[in-house]
Amino acid sequence: MNFDLQKAKKLLHNIWYFIWEDDSIESWVVNVILAFVLVKFVIYPLLGLMLSTSYPVVAVVSGSMEHNGLGFDAWWEENHEWYEENGFSLETMQDAKLKNGFSKGDIIVLRGAKPEKVKKGDVIVYSTDRYKYPIIHRVAKIAGDYTLETKGDNNPSQDPAPVSKEQVVGRAMFKIPWLGWIKIMFTSMTGG
Repeated sequence: MNFDLQKAKKLLHNIWYFIWEDDSIESWVVNVILAFVLVKFVIYPLLGLMLSTSYPVVAVVSGSMEHNGLGFDAWWEENHEWYEENGFSLETMQDAKLKNGFSKGDIIVLRGAKPEKVKKGDVIVYSTDRYKYPIIHRVAKIAGDYTLETKGDNNPSQDPAPVSKEQVVGRAMFKIPWLGWIKIMFTSMTGG
């Protein structure tokens, strides 16, 4: 059996053309599948490795951290009582990451975080058996054994159950607005 280098080059050229230059519907479908495979099995795991978390990016699927279109000052004016009663000062919130909250459909980029390095006011992602998806809320209180109490900025009270250090998936670094709608729409179409 001879290996024909010319045939192999021609085949690779045809595949390259089909993927990158062909305008057919078949080429488009193959591109979507390749993009999905590349993101799911290469980019996402590499990001997880670099950021030390199994969830390097999460799509926000609820409005629990929304500030309802208010700027920080107006939001604080409406919500300061609960925060001040629970030991937050205006300065603590002004210095917190994502102090302006975020909206359903945003993407949040996470970094792995040791629970002992999490501070009051940080936004963390944690998993729990009570919900299908990880939860992303602000740390409201820290108990001595690194048990965290959390609250969504748009929720009237803190979350009902404390978060153990084993449940912490990561700490929010920054948001990418609206990009999470792609995942939300895809998941709702597929029933996932």
